[in-house]
Amino acid sequence: MQIIETNEQLADLVAELADAPYITVDTEFLRDQTYYPKLCLIQVAAPPLNSNGPGPEAIIDPLAEGMDLTPFYDLIRRPDIIKVLHAARQDIEIFFLQGGVIPAPLFDSQVAAMVCGFGESASYETLARRLAHVEIDKSARFTDWSRRPLSKRQLEYALADVTHLRVIYEKLSAQLEKTGRTAWVAEEVAALQDPALYRIEPENAWKRLKPRTANKKFLAMLAAIAAWREREAQTRDIPRGRVLKDEALSEIAAHPPESGEALEKVRAVPKGFANSKLGKGLSEAIEVGRTAAPPEDAEGERARRRRREPSPAAIDLLKTLLRLRAQAVGVAPRLIANGEDIEKLAAHEDDGVAALTGWRAEVFGNDAKLLRKGDLAIALENCEAVIVELED
Repeated sequence: MQIIETNEQLADLVAELADAPYITVDTEFLRDQTYYPKLCLIQVAAPPLNSNGPGPEAIIDPLAEGMDLTPFYDLIRRPDIIKVLHAARQDIEIFFLQGGVIPAPLFDSQVAAMVCGFGESASYETLARRLAHVEIDKSARFTDWSRRPLSKRQLEYALADVTHLRVIYEKLSAQLEKTGRTAWVAEEVAALQDPALYRIEPENAWKRLKPRTANKKFLAMLAAIAAWREREAQTRDIPRGRVLKDEALSEIAAHPPESGEALEKVRAVPKGFANSKLGKGLSEAIEVGRTAAPPEDAEGERARRRRREPSPAAIDLLKTLLRLRAQAVGVAPRLIANGEDIEKLAAHEDDGVAALTGWRAEVFGNDAKLLRKGDLAIALENCEAVIVELED
């Protein structure tokens, strides 16, 4: 096991990995006490690069004094090396925020596992057991990765997240090639590589709260105070909820307090908050929100809201169709259509429904339309639900 603690060691590792066809990558980080994730370890492995040994395996310590991760970020930019990660989104977020880079080309083994019939959100431990035939020791799962020194057991646990990923990647990749579904995974991965997923703009913070109203005054106030909270959390590097809870923002946006005394009476606002420095900043944001225009995307959000509520029975019928079609092709249902897709289809509001495009339409979306029109039915045959095409 290589532990990379100096820039010279990192340069040597990157040089060693330069000829690898792919590298497996994982991170250990903390974010329960901070706004930005604190990167504590980077684990990297590659397949054998010659006839000797299992291939490079290393742990990079980003917290080592003077460590410059630029060579690592240059490595994951390289277009000739596939970067293999499991459930990649949080790792990508770290690389984007700290290194300004999104791994490409990218292979997400969790996405691939859903396409290959391993169910929804297949864990790394599950794939390691079923594909690499190893059991992962979970005893170090709750380690504080920012502490030093880390024990040999903790380091071995961290490294296992990339060593077995080599076998997982090779077997999943081979299965995708065999079934002709490599492009299905590539489509999902492309969505993960959108920088907009990881840009943190205070002006867009209100969207995280998913307001259930199109009231312009409410949205204008919510946008103003959510942007204030986001800036405070970023500046102080603390979780949003440590500044003010979501429910407090929603309550204030619905009933803006007219004074500090009224702010103090808001149920979700902590006692004494109104007279604090944060409270004064919030009061200023409330005043801004009183006269602000609704956020630019408010109309778009309103347009995306369903014009009518779908029938629960129609939703259940489409969910049954989805399960049957997903089972037939061996793909996790959630990868084909999510709950919002199903509700939109049930309400006959098809704009923006991913399940009606590309491979998803072939697997499910086209049949969903036929079911709505009455050209397709679901029946019981030998105690099993089956899909029946109806003749004219």
